[in-house]
Amino acid sequence: MTRGPARESYFFLMLRSRSVTSRTRRARLTGTAVITLAVAAATACSGQAVSKASGTAADSVQHGGAQAQTQSRVQTSIAWGTCPALAKDAIRDPREKCGTVTVPLDYQHPDGKTITVEVSKIATAKPGRKRGYLLLNPGGPALEGLDMPSTMAPALPASVLDSYDLIGFDPRGVGHSTPMSCGIDPSLPAAFPYPAADGSIQANVATARATAAACARIGGELQYFTTANTARDMDRIREALGVPEISYWGRSYGTYLGAVYTSLFPRHTGRMVLEGNVDPGDVWRGETELWNQGMNDRFPDAARVAAAGNATLGLGRTAARVTSTFLSLASRLDRKPAVVPGTHDAVSGALLRVVTYELLLSNDTLTPLTRFWKAAADLAAGKSPTAADTDVLRQAFAATAAEPGVPADNQSSMFMALTCGDVAWPRGTATYAAATAADRERYPLSDGMPGNIWPCAFWSKAPVEPPVQVTSKGPRDILLLQNRRDNATPLAGALGLRRALGNRAAMVTADSGGHYVYGVGSTCADQATVAFLAGGTLPAKDESCPAAAS
Repeated sequence: MTRGPARESYFFLMLRSRSVTSRTRRARLTGTAVITLAVAAATACSGQAVSKASGTAADSVQHGGAQAQTQSRVQTSIAWGTCPALAKDAIRDPREKCGTVTVPLDYQHPDGKTITVEVSKIATAKPGRKRGYLLLNPGGPALEGLDMPSTMAPALPASVLDSYDLIGFDPRGVGHSTPMSCGIDPSLPAAFPYPAADGSIQANVATARATAAACARIGGELQYFTTANTARDMDRIREALGVPEISYWGRSYGTYLGAVYTSLFPRHTGRMVLEGNVDPGDVWRGETELWNQGMNDRFPDAARVAAAGNATLGLGRTAARVTSTFLSLASRLDRKPAVVPGTHDAVSGALLRVVTYELLLSNDTLTPLTRFWKAAADLAAGKSPTAADTDVLRQAFAATAAEPGVPADNQSSMFMALTCGDVAWPRGTATYAAATAADRERYPLSDGMPGNIWPCAFWSKAPVEPPVQVTSKGPRDILLLQNRRDNATPLAGALGLRRALGNRAAMVTADSGGHYVYGVGSTCADQATVAFLAGGTLPAKDESCPAAAS
């Protein structure tokens, strides 16, 4: 069972349908249940106070399955009530309340069409100690954040919970916030552009063209669903809450969103925690290419776990041998996917790599990952699956419950809208073919995927504005949390954000692997986070935290 439909992580990790938004939830997952979370993706409240209202709701347009109305209003309050229905078996904290904030579709034309952003709140139990609101974002791009208060509350100490109302939101176009749909394949293997077994990218080019064309067919309004406009929506949320500033905790893609917000609205930024960081100067093609080194840095952690369990797994007695076994297995599955007996499911090389990428995000999922490797290796060798293998594979291909009111491809559609709409990508195919070939040679674990072609190469609309420049101008009110071996947002990208923010920030780097820093074992990082949020104490200089005791 999962707590709420919120999803987690960064960039195409990103496209999993039911992931985990808090360390507390992730820590409860063991064995093959974790694999289901990774692979499943491979397969209303109103009545807010309004000021300066203009226009009416008479004019509306069907837009990606939701209505965008031609009325302009700046809310001064939120009517809190019942939250949207959850997916089957999902749960949420009963204290969580939801409401909507109306925002312009296009901030260049604030009196034009509007859309709605769904927001949520868990209020502090100690109103007398409350210092403000803590806005939360899980990353993505395009992960739902509405139930972030429910998933974060168990992971936070009383000193933080007493100080803030926790605020979640589904970013524009995502989840219940005017959800968009291009009608594309929502699966991870389809989304990650792994080349063919011989290195050809022809099939990737065809997929990229088709995806871009599908998103072009839903109309030009998709171009306004950008990070910059999402940041502007955040400031509208602040206005609706009726406060001069708002604190923020963003993870993964949410670090870029937070950096954009504080660059646009430095005087409205409270205490800001950015965890698993994106280089604002490298969005988005440069950031994806960092995955190559990120995988090289992180994979040995899992390989060592597999080597320690060699007696059961049979993947190799050393990390180097396990790595060789993995590469050979992936190549074999590229040439001939292994069919799961009695089903129509098959483990391909792309699926093997996608599951690996996903489960490397957390130290808690390294052991389940090695079990999946073992099951895939047995299938590829033509062995009859053991009971343990069957359980792993059954969980891997289990269907994911639909979320009422949210299109199945919503996350993948909005991932593309943000990735392709924030910044222009190179056109044509030659650049991507060359990058893929070079990366396959230098970074075999990634197989050329990070440098391969994406739908952005054929996107129908140019960005509506340049990327927001992230600078060091503003108060010193930002804490960066980063692991040294993060395969999703590698250390090199975090250092880029650190340089951009200059004296505005302090950075705490943990000697750990995975995508998450807070609440996963680093007492040093946890203490720095709580001291900052609860007491306003930012480290005087950047700090390094030792590896957590095993």
